[in-house]
Amino acid sequence: MQHNVMAVCMKFYWRLNMRKKVLGCWSGNMGFTLLELLIVMIIIGLLAALIGPKMIGRVGESRQTVAKQQIEGFSSALEMYKLDTTKYPTQEQGLEALVTTPQGTSNWKGPYLKKKFVPKDPWGNNYLYVYPGEHGDYDIASYGADGNSGGEGENRDVVSWE
Repeated sequence: MQHNVMAVCMKFYWRLNMRKKVLGCWSGNMGFTLLELLIVMIIIGLLAALIGPKMIGRVGESRQTVAKQQIEGFSSALEMYKLDTTKYPTQEQGLEALVTTPQGTSNWKGPYLKKKFVPKDPWGNNYLYVYPGEHGDYDIASYGADGNSGGEGENRDVVSWE
């Protein structure tokens, strides 16, 4: 469809210019007519309408991917934490135990994350850490763009057990 619209507009533009040359209306003034400007604006509008929504949808997709990668990073860090301390952080200690020494923990050799803080999810919310987990030794989740459990698309939860 996009190709057909472009072809019709280009054919119209070509015929308009040929009419100018044949009728002698081409007087050396190389400016654009209002009609020519409107045609160009219509073409740009059509392209934006067709391409714009596809690009906007990719932003939500990339945030989901970033959240999944961060959760996988937390999982690796939690495994290293467990190797050193023989247990996972409690729910009260949370993911902060990966960057600061929890009280009463021996053999902590962190920080276990590259940064000296626990990052927020791509939507600016804290990750949910549950220990013991319902789906594994621990559960880590991000509730997506809406910050609520469940949802579709960009609002879909990103979890460690999937």
